[in-house]
Amino acid sequence: MTRICILGGGFGGLYTALNLSRLPWAVMPEIILIDKSDRFLFTPFLYELITAEMQEWEIAPTFTELFADTGIQFMQGTVTNINFEAQQVEVNIGQRSLVEYDHLVLAIGGETPMHFVAGASEYAIPFRNLNDFYRLNSKLELLEASNRDKIRVCIAGGGSSGVELACKIADRLKERGRVRLVDRNDKILVNSTDANRAIAELALSQRGVWTDLNTRVSQVTEDEVTLDYADGSDTLPVDIVLWTVGSTFSKVIQNLPIAHNRLGAIATEPTLQVQGYPHVFAIGDLAGLETNGQTLPATAQVAFQQSQYCAWNIWASINQKSLVNFSYIPLGEFISLGIDGATASILGKFSIDGLPAHAMRRLAYLLRMPTLQHQWKIGTHWLTKPLIEIFRKSV
Repeated sequence: MTRICILGGGFGGLYTALNLSRLPWAVMPEIILIDKSDRFLFTPFLYELITAEMQEWEIAPTFTELFADTGIQFMQGTVTNINFEAQQVEVNIGQRSLVEYDHLVLAIGGETPMHFVAGASEYAIPFRNLNDFYRLNSKLELLEASNRDKIRVCIAGGGSSGVELACKIADRLKERGRVRLVDRNDKILVNSTDANRAIAELALSQRGVWTDLNTRVSQVTEDEVTLDYADGSDTLPVDIVLWTVGSTFSKVIQNLPIAHNRLGAIATEPTLQVQGYPHVFAIGDLAGLETNGQTLPATAQVAFQQSQYCAWNIWASINQKSLVNFSYIPLGEFISLGIDGATASILGKFSIDGLPAHAMRRLAYLLRMPTLQHQWKIGTHWLTKPLIEIFRKSV
């Protein structure tokens, strides 16, 4: 039986596995997904955990639940080595295990680089996964339970992740919060539309978030952060430092004996095949495919679209059909701006904000949930939740 091995259970890996399971196979191949976590994380909704707008089960279903009745096998473990010549993956599952493959999908997500600034790896908190949320939430709960008048939070990075964190934390802490957003550029959301940026700037201003532009964090300690400006530096007291700056790749990916681009991503053909290895595909954050001379952004939207092409091209290669070049369609951008707030750009042509954007974001992401069963489970919960709350208040 043909074996397809998928490394990484994020948007690229999970949706590739599910798409493969739905294709018309004469003989269903063996599909194995390997991830270090037991859960898929719908990362765009991770910020909603901060303000308790959502619960963990809504945004992080287990792979076991998602793969029920699909025929997909799940293996929880950490990939420690890949041997392209032997077509084997070495996985640590508490002990060393070798997994052979006929076709391989590399979909291991990126990591937040923490070692470029003194003290960041020891004292700052990235925000990519559930463990990062647990660390942040634990600190917030301790500070909220204390008798201190102000809770000081510094967020490094003014991209969409930093802006969403700033608004959510400001809404949670309210008048006790002193939230500061730091970015080395001369504006926030440098990759967003002007309309989305203006809406986000207003949302930050309304919440009292202080924005330091043309500024970088040069040192982090347990209770202080040092900021470097164009004309000097300043050391400020801080309770929490959040790190949303940049992205890098795991050592396993960096050390692979294959072509990488200037940013360290894996060089691929337009069909998403790794250069020199037609049975190996790379998608998501680690794929260095360029379109029109530009590297695609490391977003869930790109990984989701690549998963469809990747699954089809694996099916086509097994069934002696023609492979299809990947073509990315930028559908727009959603940015959550606090409780019940958001901004949305549609196809880059027009933007909406406020409650309509919030509702549109919820609906669009609901339809992106990996299975119909999970969509139904969440959708019915969202519809019945207001009715349940009204009933509770009335009794």
